[in-house]
Amino acid sequence: MNAVLRRLGKPVRTVLRWQLWVTAILSLAAGLVAGFDGALSAALGGLVSVVAGAISGLVASKGRADSAGGVIVAALTAEGVKIGLIVLLLWLVLMLYKDVVAVAFLGTFIITVVIFALAFFVREY
Repeated sequence: MNAVLRRLGKPVRTVLRWQLWVTAILSLAAGLVAGFDGALSAALGGLVSVVAGAISGLVASKGRADSAGGVIVAALTAEGVKIGLIVLLLWLVLMLYKDVVAVAFLGTFIITVVIFALAFFVREY
């Protein structure tokens, strides 16, 4: 697993770490407010974003960076994979987990998606 994560750039690894921390903190908070279902809902909301972001980063790292067109194609492909995974994972959680606490689930999901956008501001070196 470590070898897979090393293929991701430092900015992506950094924001994935931030997302996991925020997911853990919000899961604890939701657990205190709404019990086990709240904690699990918040954890699932954060994990949707973490999984989609990690796979998107892996797809982007496999792209051809030998031309400007190659970089754009890799970025658009990675973003398409990320959006598709987000839609699929959100649907799966909402369909399979009947006791989902929507506020905890969607709130954590939205916050972690915004955190992923911060990768742009993390320096590679």
